[in-house]
Amino acid sequence: MACEGSHSDDDDDDWFGVITGDSSSDADLSSVMGFSGFGKKARTFDLEAMFEQTRRTAIERSQHILGHYSLISPLLRSLKNSVDSEIFCHRGNPVKKIPDTHEITLQHGSKSVSALALDPSGARLVTGGYDYDVRFWDFAGMDAALHAFRSLQPCEWCVTPHPSPVRSDKHSQIFCFECHEFMNGDSYYIIGHTAMLNGGCWHPKIKEEFLTCSNDGTVRTWDLNSEKKHKSVFKPRSLQGKRVTPTCCTYSRDGKLIAAGCQDGTIQIWDRNLSVHTKFHCRQAHAAGSDTTCLAFSYDGVTLASRGGDDTLKTWDIRNFRKPLAAVTGLTSFFPMTDCCFSPDDKLLLTGTSVKKDEGNGKLLFFERESLRKVYEIEVADASVVRCLWHPKLNQIMVGTGNGLAKVYYDPVKSQRGAMLCVVKSKRKEKHAETLTQDYIITPHALPMFREARQRSTRKQLEKDRLDPVRSHKPEPPMSGPGRGGRVAAHGGTLSSFIVKNIALDKTDDSNPREAILRHAKEAAENPYWVAPGAKKSKY
Repeated sequence: MACEGSHSDDDDDDWFGVITGDSSSDADLSSVMGFSGFGKKARTFDLEAMFEQTRRTAIERSQHILGHYSLISPLLRSLKNSVDSEIFCHRGNPVKKIPDTHEITLQHGSKSVSALALDPSGARLVTGGYDYDVRFWDFAGMDAALHAFRSLQPCEWCVTPHPSPVRSDKHSQIFCFECHEFMNGDSYYIIGHTAMLNGGCWHPKIKEEFLTCSNDGTVRTWDLNSEKKHKSVFKPRSLQGKRVTPTCCTYSRDGKLIAAGCQDGTIQIWDRNLSVHTKFHCRQAHAAGSDTTCLAFSYDGVTLASRGGDDTLKTWDIRNFRKPLAAVTGLTSFFPMTDCCFSPDDKLLLTGTSVKKDEGNGKLLFFERESLRKVYEIEVADASVVRCLWHPKLNQIMVGTGNGLAKVYYDPVKSQRGAMLCVVKSKRKEKHAETLTQDYIITPHALPMFREARQRSTRKQLEKDRLDPVRSHKPEPPMSGPGRGGRVAAHGGTLSSFIVKNIALDKTDDSNPREAILRHAKEAAENPYWVAPGAKKSKY
């Protein structure tokens, strides 16, 4: 046996036997450690049985928990189905996306609003009308009074090139921070239009380019950097090759195509870079002799909508331009600029209807794009609906009417900015003009004793009264020095400060309570009023 503190190979064999569970070395190990019972076999575990038992327990507990929810599971399923159907309804039904829960009314004037446009960001609205006025509206700068921040009169009539109105005479005039006026042409050296303009449109991609059409039978593109001459000219022609008058024009969404509606009922489309021959042509789009009032491309660039002076609304596939995809009749139009436009999701098409005075309300009608089935309508006012615009960023609808109103429809949940910025602001207080309080007769040669004091304006009179302490009810300043007029001024002007001061100046020493009481002993003995009478009346 090895000594204490030493190590031998036999000891290694004994410890190995304990680790491996060898029973032959148990007795030797017990004798070495001095006690018995050490070095028994390790307990073995069946892992597969343990996992099986755990799995069964988990299944039983899950069934127990699910049993409590078996009664409310149908309710949960129905709630989920209703939520899913509501979500599908909002996503699948485009009518739910129309923002018409709220509206504001902008008073442009007393005559028809013939031009209506927004800038791409939707911050400012521009309206033009038959009263020759162009008004600018800033949604962020307006308050609840809804007043335009600028108004001007460019000339007679206005058309809308989206967003700024253009002159309707032979000049083209664009209003932004500075004014650009483009020259008109003449009979010998044609560099511009020679007759009244009928429509205009900004290029959707190039900010410096815009498009106009005129009674001179041409459609022209212009560049803001070159005011002397147009960029290109497109000449619509009839079936016999004669000149026809374009009444409206527009760019495609990508700016590669230029479309014009003409008085002979045709719709002619050119490639922007090729102005000689038309790329698409429909000879009988609308009734001959009627003015096509509006053309609008869909956002996908495949469908073209046309609003005709023959009281119709039609959709066309420009890839198959011979016949319309769908048409609606009976849409009364009294104005040569009645609008139509697509919704931002490209699923709806909207336009306005005209009415005679005191014969009903003008309506804004919504149609499905594919079938032109009417799905919704809004009664706007007791006048015709001339212009309409659905801005994709704001998700708000702007409408111009025949009685000088411009209405903005929005939904606080679905819309953004725009009209929602100004309706929450309170009206600013009006500043009254300065007026004289009474009539004043000037008599410069009158004697001083009979001369009247010169009247002042209201503002100056208020400033003078402010300096008068009596009229302005100026509060009295605090007293300084000795008091007067019943007011105490020493150490403050209030009664409380005076009492505090007297208490602080009282130098009576009450530090010894016995001496303080004995000070009144002589007076109590000579005049025992508070003690002797009470003792006499007492029973005890």
